[in-house]
Amino acid sequence: MFIAALVLGASALEVFSPGQLKYENEPGARTAQAVARALNAALASSSNPQQTLDGFAGSLDTREAIQFRPAGAPQDRPLVRISSRNVPQWFVDRLDVPNIGAAYPVMIAGKRVGDVVFSPDISPDIFEKWVGFLAIAASGAGLMLLTSIIAFFTAGALLRPLRQLGAGLTRIRKGQYDATIPIAGPPEIQKSCEEANELARTLSQLSRDNWELLRKLVSLQDDERRMLARELHDELGPLLFAIRANATALFETVQENRDLAPAAQEILQSVETLQVANRRILQGLHPLYIHELGLEGSIRSLVKNAGSRAPELKITAELDPNLNGIDRVLSETIYRVIQEAVTNVLKHARATAMKINAGIDGNELGIEIADNGMGFSPGVSFGRGLNGMSERVRALSGTFDLLRKDGETLIRCRLPLDRDLQKAGS
Repeated sequence: MFIAALVLGASALEVFSPGQLKYENEPGARTAQAVARALNAALASSSNPQQTLDGFAGSLDTREAIQFRPAGAPQDRPLVRISSRNVPQWFVDRLDVPNIGAAYPVMIAGKRVGDVVFSPDISPDIFEKWVGFLAIAASGAGLMLLTSIIAFFTAGALLRPLRQLGAGLTRIRKGQYDATIPIAGPPEIQKSCEEANELARTLSQLSRDNWELLRKLVSLQDDERRMLARELHDELGPLLFAIRANATALFETVQENRDLAPAAQEILQSVETLQVANRRILQGLHPLYIHELGLEGSIRSLVKNAGSRAPELKITAELDPNLNGIDRVLSETIYRVIQEAVTNVLKHARATAMKINAGIDGNELGIEIADNGMGFSPGVSFGRGLNGMSERVRALSGTFDLLRKDGETLIRCRLPLDRDLQKAGS
């Protein structure tokens, strides 16, 4: 806008100034012509025309626009006088000043003795136009500044609510539904903010309902495992004990018989193997000691049993005592994740050291299990046990990662902790 104002102002001055200067000085040119005509008439009727001419020339002020110039005198005075002391020369050049001066001959006895010259000083006119140009430039600059200030505050008033709306939508996309978007700005933006807040409330309720549903599903699965474990313990356990007792009695009876003793011994060994398998299945289906020992004690018992099975494996566990206060679903999930990790290390890792960290960090449960074993090939998929743990963790809105870093295999798991529901289902 500033440049446009300057261009328009300069163009207007360049187009209209020559005609205006010519129009303003036309009366002076006509006056000079009338003076020349009157002087010629006076000289024609005078008995001493030279004296009359000298008297006329002497009466003129050298500063006036109308002067007498004798014939043959040097033309040291231009027909148009411009003093550009207060005006830049480039501005004067752009005006294209017209030739508005004039010279009218003075005659004595038919001989030209000089001229009546009209040479106006248009410096005041040029300065006036320069001031006008500066006024146009100042007006343009002021208008630009005012427009910029208005645009700045107007844009700020519009952009601030838009930024808040954008930040709120980003939080909604990330699943953060609690922080509401301030209602501000024009009516259209306010309406969008209200709709976004209503969407966040709806998604928050749906997310909570979904989370509670998934917890119930996981809880139902645990109840089914617990019921199956009870059936195995109450039904299959006594049967296996009775078969083992009878097999022991049978073996003691026929151990002198070379034909029957081997068969009786195989039966006894098979029953013992079944009892071990039954205990392992029971432990996998339902951790029997969480309610009695608490989660921390159950994990330490698990670590102790693993150490007795693999004396070469050094296991260290850093456990938060507050783990005993979380609900049953999360307790069993944490226990199963650690149990599956310990089982995999014992079976496949060939590790000599294993570290287990579990604790509460703000509103999250964090678990990290590291071992220095042989690791896994890049791109390997989870086994059945790890897949089951990953699905269970994600069903509780958590994260489950298996990675290799600095020569260690890491399992990292994080679960959201709703303190209002810590005792739910326990």
